[in-house]
Amino acid sequence: MSATLKPRLSRLVAVRLWAGTLLALFAFALTVVGSGLWPMSRASVALAGLFGVALVDLATLRFADRFAATADAHFALDAALISAYVYATGGVTSVFTPLYALPVVAAAGVQYRRGSLRFALVATLCLLGIVVWQYNGWGGPVDGLPPPDVAMLTVGINVFAFLTVAALAGQLAENLRSADVAVEAASEKIADLEAFNRNVIDHLAAGLTTMDAFGRVMTYNRSAAAITGWSGDVTGRPVTEVLQLPDDFATALASDREPGRARRADFGFRRPDGRTIELGVSAAPLPLGAGQRGFIFTFQDVTDIKGLERTAQLRQRLAAIGEMAAGIAHEIRNPLASMSGAMQVLRGELPLSPDQAKLMDIVLRESDRLNATIQSFLAYARPSRAAVGRIDARRAVQDAAALLKTSPDASINHDIAVTVPPTPVWLDFDEHQLRQIVWNLATNGLKAMPKGGRLSLFVDEDGEGVAIGVRDEGTGIPARDIDQIFHPFRGSFGRGTGLGLAIVHRIVTDYNGHIDVRSDVGSGTTIVARFPSSALAPASA
Repeated sequence: MSATLKPRLSRLVAVRLWAGTLLALFAFALTVVGSGLWPMSRASVALAGLFGVALVDLATLRFADRFAATADAHFALDAALISAYVYATGGVTSVFTPLYALPVVAAAGVQYRRGSLRFALVATLCLLGIVVWQYNGWGGPVDGLPPPDVAMLTVGINVFAFLTVAALAGQLAENLRSADVAVEAASEKIADLEAFNRNVIDHLAAGLTTMDAFGRVMTYNRSAAAITGWSGDVTGRPVTEVLQLPDDFATALASDREPGRARRADFGFRRPDGRTIELGVSAAPLPLGAGQRGFIFTFQDVTDIKGLERTAQLRQRLAAIGEMAAGIAHEIRNPLASMSGAMQVLRGELPLSPDQAKLMDIVLRESDRLNATIQSFLAYARPSRAAVGRIDARRAVQDAAALLKTSPDASINHDIAVTVPPTPVWLDFDEHQLRQIVWNLATNGLKAMPKGGRLSLFVDEDGEGVAIGVRDEGTGIPARDIDQIFHPFRGSFGRGTGLGLAIVHRIVTDYNGHIDVRSDVGSGTTIVARFPSSALAPASA
């Protein structure tokens, strides 16, 4: 009880001070109008006593939490003050006797039934003491006392009133305490349940957002913020803006008349940090009451899943192509070699006019080009066994940069730069395949800059693995075409076999790596091949 005693006593002291103030104003008003009902001298003494008790109570409040008897002391002062009023105004005939009921009610509010009954007994003893004192003449003769039997009846009626008020006030106080305990317990349960629900929602791996009937965000869990990158409070903002819902998806939700139907869509989402991801969003109706309906959205970052799906589809295509490779080599390559050889013999033995010789050269040149295409195709579809060894990734990049400067694709307007760490970056890799990765990426970068520009080759190593990349300042790749550039025969520069990036993709995935592509049309493209830490060779090997 002591833990909550001080605030209850504080309220009681505040009531005393307000009552004293009101009584003082009342006494002053009576004096102003010239009423003799309550002389100012007597009112001053009474009010001084009331304020004095209130100030003493106020000064002792700080002890209430340590000493439960502080409340008893407060009520004892009240009993003494009221007894003084009663005695000074006629004792058994005083009109202030009912004032004893006020501390009885106050005691019930502070100490419940026990306090109210105890103060009723204290009030009874005080009143009996005053009557006995008066009728025995211990304070001097008193005029106008009623007969003893009338005095006893008066005392009995007051005592009965004290005890009745104490019983009723105590019962009400106990009921209120029980109600407070029940409300507090219910509040704790509700708070615990809310905390549990909030904890569950915040620890969901999927993002969760609820929308009101006006299309605004109501709730937004921790995973939703992590997935979308929104760091501030998005409550109250339009869901279509926060989740970047496609127009057709938002329109379908707004026009949906089937309350139990859920919808799903996968679409691109641009985070505030500029990174683009793919969101898989499911929307289900959420009844809100009063005939209104919102939606609950659950979503995940499916970028990696979609990438795996595309990789799986690509691998399936590669498997089918691999099965065709042997037949292509047998049906095309061998006859083509025979035809090319025959053409060379005929060109040397037959007398040809200049036009005929020119046509013969075109046939031989196109035969060589077709043979190179078949050779690249076979290297892509049926790669040779890798000779894995410990190599320095920096050297592969630097050698590729040196060769690129003499490449037919490079011109005086091209600036080739290399950025590598100061220490070796050792990889367990096939050196020929690593050079092929760098060469194919770099030549594509040069072809993307027909008018010149800067081509940057770089190697980066961190705790997660190694990144080997090429950055150009070329024409860029539209976002819709990025997923297609690693497909076979997707060349877009008008020359070449269209297998360079497909071969890069196959080699990188064979080493459990992955490729990141970032491109802006008109600004350039960055392609980075990332290999996991398992590809790193020990530095001491």
